Amino acid sequence: MNAKIKNFKKITLTIILTIITILSLPMQSFAYVDWPVDTNVLSEGAILMDADSGAVLYGKNIHEHYYPASITKILTALLVVENCNLDDMVTFSKNAVFNVEPGSSSAGIDVGDTLTVRDCLYAMLLQSANEAANALAEHTAGSIEAFANMMNEKAASLGCTDSHFANPSGLNDPEHYTSAYDYALISRAAFQNPTVTEIDSATYYNLPPTSRVPTGQTLYNHHSMLRKTSGNFYQNAICGKTGYTSLAGNTLVTYARNDSIGLITVVLNGNKTHYTDTQELLNFGFANFKNIKLSSSDINTNFSSNISLIPDFNEYIIEPDDNASISLPNDADINDIKSTVKFEENSGSSALCKIDYTYNDYPIGSVDIVSKRNENYVADENNVEETAAADNNKNSFQNTTKNFTNIILNIPKINYIIVGACVGGFVLLLLIIFLIKKLLANRKSDLSERELRIYNLLKSGWSAKDCGISEEEAKHIIEKH
Repeated sequence: MNAKIKNFKKITLTIILTIITILSLPMQSFAYVDWPVDTNVLSEGAILMDADSGAVLYGKNIHEHYYPASITKILTALLVVENCNLDDMVTFSKNAVFNVEPGSSSAGIDVGDTLTVRDCLYAMLLQSANEAANALAEHTAGSIEAFANMMNEKAASLGCTDSHFANPSGLNDPEHYTSAYDYALISRAAFQNPTVTEIDSATYYNLPPTSRVPTGQTLYNHHSMLRKTSGNFYQNAICGKTGYTSLAGNTLVTYARNDSIGLITVVLNGNKTHYTDTQELLNFGFANFKNIKLSSSDINTNFSSNISLIPDFNEYIIEPDDNASISLPNDADINDIKSTVKFEENSGSSALCKIDYTYNDYPIGSVDIVSKRNENYVADENNVEETAAADNNKNSFQNTTKNFTNIILNIPKINYIIVGACVGGFVLLLLIIFLIKKLLANRKSDLSERELRIYNLLKSGWSAKDCGISEEEAKHIIEKH
């Protein structure tokens, strides 16, 4: 490993810890503001989540299993948008049209009808058309069963652990269930997709002619909080999805936003209280919480002398990810935030590390620290000289060996015995050096990626607490190295 790479590692780790220090706001606490809890919902399962930070602001039975009914179609829409072109043509099969429960939601689309993916998405999300959900699943994955596998894989990738999906529509199936928390995670991901949000927020859509409706038809959004003519209209509501089956009861997902915060609500197994429960949760959220972007001037930072360790380092930019934010009660003191640093192995993430934030033991958001190449960086003479020095160091051993060999070739034969002894000693010395370096390399390789990061931090003078580990683990890592 040349000097430049070693220097890059050292500098990168130093800057990471400096930013962690900056973002890890002061630990001293004076008086926590109580976490707001003055709300109540009648539905059996419910959650209020910050759409940006992912923090749970209120929850009721959030990990219990419930049938989701047609809110399932939010996940279906997300997968379709991620995997299909909106202008692709979808032909409705017999299975798509008739593999539904009698009397369930439909847009009247018949076998052999052909619509675009876009048309089908509007029919599915606004009209809750089950045949459209089936047709989209077949178009995307080849079969409903294959699409269900995609649904479960996507849910797992979003962190869902309480869910299993068996179909794209949400019709009754004992193996089709979710939790309020899981479906908030799914809805958050879906509403971060601008195409899903645009379609799902429409109040109506003109569906092209089909065999049963040759003149075409206008579809209206079932979510009455989005319609101004409805008694349930909610000013800040953006989009969402309704659901109902005899087993699921009333289910409802809603996404709303004001100037301070974006909110996602999920209510499950309601008994005609899904709208009042949702309004209660949204009013509670808007009245009591705020979202703070971590790059915002609202954050006052105090950090230690570690900043002095940073050299001139312009080739890379180390910073929080673009969407970093936290959630707090309106009257909470930013100085009461606490943080924990995590170095995750094999996470599949490009983040250098992760910071979890809490307020009075409530999780309020997580932040990835990422490294980005500075596109405006131009190497100066010092960089060139450093690279040249690294190259020289790389070849120094070869040059030394070559010069030593040349000297030997010019020595008189009478001294060959002495020279032979010297050469033997030199070779032995090289062998010893090689074995020592190999041993050190093997010992170093025993460290996992996470342990190697932490070792470098400890070696740079950081404490075990700074690295988010115990003194025992720090001692073990140092001894292991």
